[in-house]
This record gives sequence, structure tokens and C-alpha cells, in this order.
Amino acid sequence: MALLINLRHIEREELELEGELTAEELNLASFDELIHAVKPLAYELTAQSVEDGILVQGSLRLELDCECARCLKPFRQKLKLDPWACHLPLEGDESVPINNDCVDLTPFIREDILLELPQRPLCKPDCPGLPASQAGKPKKSAQSGQTQAEKSAWEELNKLKF
Repeated sequence: MALLINLRHIEREELELEGELTAEELNLASFDELIHAVKPLAYELTAQSVEDGILVQGSLRLELDCECARCLKPFRQKLKLDPWACHLPLEGDESVPINNDCVDLTPFIREDILLELPQRPLCKPDCPGLPASQAGKPKKSAQSGQTQAEKSAWEELNKLKF
């Protein structure tokens, strides 16, 4: 279900909106491999008619299940947009679509949430990442200080006949 604002209700007085929207309703279910919105978005908004549009103000809160981009450790991050404001023009080139005297606020909320998401979620700012494994590192030769991989590459090049 979308978050709709009825234009007839805000003609007389401002409208108080409070509730939750699921990740599916916001189309946030599968947008990133490391960030998952499994809990609903909580909103507390006030919508009022202003000149040729609607002004919506309030707060948005969403809890995200994330995986660290460095160490892949799961953690939770709270996303809070407070204060949040959105102006919806009803006339002109950028006017919002009106359907049965209602304006859908859901795409505007979704856009602002996507802009606030971390691009690389980190469990903590100084996360060192995955522990370094010794399996993939080339071994050093005791004599010359060169790695075996470097030595074998040069040996192969020396075998070339020009």
C-alpha cells in the first residue's frame, strides 16, 4: 500500500500522517547485496497545502541489516531523516501525478532513502577488513630476496630465443 495524501483533506487543515511502510511497499527489498531493509520504515509526517503545491515535513526512521564491506560482519544501522521535508508541486512542468484526488508520496520517500544509504557500509570506521591469509602470498627465496613467482617468471623469459 502506498502512502497517499488526499488533496481534499489538506484543503481545510494540515494532515497528520503516522505509520509504517514495508520494504516491499517502498521497493527496497533487493537493491544492494550488503544492505537489507527488512524492518518497516516508520514515518511521522505533516502535510499542508501551500500555494501551488503540498509541503510535507516530519521524520523518517528505518533500521537496516548490513554486512560490512571490508570484513563481511553483519551489523545493524539506523537510518534517520529528521527533519525531512518534501515539496510537491501540483502545477507546472514538474507537477506530481494526481490520481483520484490523491498524491502518492512513496516514490519521494524512496528516493530520499536511497540517497541516504551508505555506499560502502562499514561495521566501524576503522574496520581492518578480513584477516590476511598466508595461502595466496608467494614465498620469499632465502638467497636473493626475490619471490619464487618472480624468479620463475624471469626464468621463463630467459628461455625465449630471439
